[in-house]
Amino acid sequence: MDPPSSWDSLRKQLLKQLQQVNMQMQAWVSSGGSEIFSHTLTRHQEILQDLTQEFNRLHSSNRAKKEHASLLEDFREFDRTRLDLEDGGGSYDQALLKERASVHRSSGQMDSVISQAQETLKSLVFQRSTFGGINSKLSNVSSRLPTVNQILSAIKKKKSMDTIILSLVASVCTFLILIYWWTK
Repeated sequence: MDPPSSWDSLRKQLLKQLQQVNMQMQAWVSSGGSEIFSHTLTRHQEILQDLTQEFNRLHSSNRAKKEHASLLEDFREFDRTRLDLEDGGGSYDQALLKERASVHRSSGQMDSVISQAQETLKSLVFQRSTFGGINSKLSNVSSRLPTVNQILSAIKKKKSMDTIILSLVASVCTFLILIYWWTK
């Protein structure tokens, strides 16, 4: 057993002991303990919760660091293999191995990009269905309540007016920039 896992098991054991002490205090306070001990029990329970959260946070951080170190070691091994192939003097077999490694890297990168694109597509489809549902609900509500329909109409008119004004401002600015550019 390596030292970090023995430390983890020791910490788990100590947390269990603290939890047992808290349960014993809980039983004692439930059976008629004083108010002071009730506050002490509450404080000990908060401390146990804080320590447990801290332990879980450190444990997950440690696991993530180990995974990161493992990935870096894999990359270093791959890099050493690549350098060995490059320094090998240029034989045909080594060139083929180099090409194979390059194709494998490219394939992995393409897989990564494709998976990201698929996740993006799923997200966009979900958003479209959500907005479609909202639009149908708004249409349903506006048809039932004339006041809501009037408010939605006013919002649409305001939006179209804002679009027209923004378009006019952009056109005027573009026109002024063109005049300035032609006069220079």
